[in-house]
Amino acid sequence: MLELNINGYGDDLTVNDVRIGDLSPSEHEKIELDKGGQNYSPLENVVVSKVKDSSTLIARKPDPNDVKKYVESELLDGLCCYSAVNQGQLNKTIVDSVIHHLKEEKLPTVPRSIRHKYMSAFLLAATGITNMDKVIPKVAGVESWELTFKICRRWGYLKKRIPKNKGIIVGATGNFHGRSLTAVSMSDDPGSRDNFGPFVPGIELVEFNNIESIRSLFEKKGDFISAFMVEPIQGEAGVIVPDDDYLPKVSELCKKHNILLAVDEVQTGFGRTGANFAHQLYDIKPDIMGCGKAAGGGILPVSFVAGKREVIDVLDPGSEGSTFGGYPLASVVGVYAIKVLIDENLADKAKLKGARLIKNMESIQSEFPDKIKEVRGKGLLTAFEMFNNKHLDGHAVSVGLLNMGVYAKETHKTTVRIAPALTISNEQIDLISTSIRSVIKGL
Repeated sequence: MLELNINGYGDDLTVNDVRIGDLSPSEHEKIELDKGGQNYSPLENVVVSKVKDSSTLIARKPDPNDVKKYVESELLDGLCCYSAVNQGQLNKTIVDSVIHHLKEEKLPTVPRSIRHKYMSAFLLAATGITNMDKVIPKVAGVESWELTFKICRRWGYLKKRIPKNKGIIVGATGNFHGRSLTAVSMSDDPGSRDNFGPFVPGIELVEFNNIESIRSLFEKKGDFISAFMVEPIQGEAGVIVPDDDYLPKVSELCKKHNILLAVDEVQTGFGRTGANFAHQLYDIKPDIMGCGKAAGGGILPVSFVAGKREVIDVLDPGSEGSTFGGYPLASVVGVYAIKVLIDENLADKAKLKGARLIKNMESIQSEFPDKIKEVRGKGLLTAFEMFNNKHLDGHAVSVGLLNMGVYAKETHKTTVRIAPALTISNEQIDLISTSIRSVIKGL
């Protein structure tokens, strides 16, 4: 007979006599190695316990005097859950909306086969903030991209009249759209693709930020291409910012060849880059876009696809669905995540605070020109890249920052991404910068 006993809350949460408040960082790691899939490699010797404020985590680290115990210390969050918490941890406006909804409205979940009143609020808010005609709610960020892919394919067959099963969707090299099978089919990262084939056909890549590459492919195969799917700024690749004229020229080419421009704003949206959505920095409007991460305010997973009427309307009942896409509680969270974005002027804050952070990092680069190759970013989506030398290791920088009370994470070995909450203070920006300088100096 199954014996599984679960009791308590918080540190007192106990599963079969294992009280989580008693576990040391090494014991947490041991359980994860034994019971969990190894598809992530978290920073060593640290376990987040709770939140202190919008940009500060309380983390447990090994007690220097007893490895079986822990000590708690503050950790300034320089990663913001990969831009999922733009509004800051436990944003009061969003939290209050959840509490009110569950205590007073008392409607957590119903299926899409029956309407609920909060869906109307979400659709009005989401179409308003994106300046799009229609929205389809989803859950995870990759789901928004996956649905965008499906819609673009169907539009190609129904509207552009591409011969059946001959459609092509174009992506950019260095892209990251998630880790679903379709997303990794578009990826050129070997680590994302190894032993997951065969892959989804009908995908071709062009070099990111190379307008001639995309022009050449459009001229050769434009009649079969339904969409070009692109991140306006490539986050996972290391915050790769395109030339100012790249996306405007891409938009012109898409119009010329009757090809949809599909933008992935999952990481770059909701104020992160100094505009509500990064494509607005380049004064373009896509035909369809995917949003996620901060769409849920760091409280619930919320994502959606927003697009022009003639694009979204290729779907019909049964062609797409999601059990939890737009359920009542998620709709409320989505509405208030948008409200905070507007009411707290988060895009403007990201622009100002990002300029301060980038200026600080450029000063560090000037001080250590033999170590830091480049500083990149828009708003508070920033990164610094080191030269590819053995002693300039991104993971060592992440660990060094952790030891100084700052959470950041490397990407592609030599690049460290810094993307804090958009509510971060100038003092916290300077603390992150001072910590980076200290760690770089010690390399």
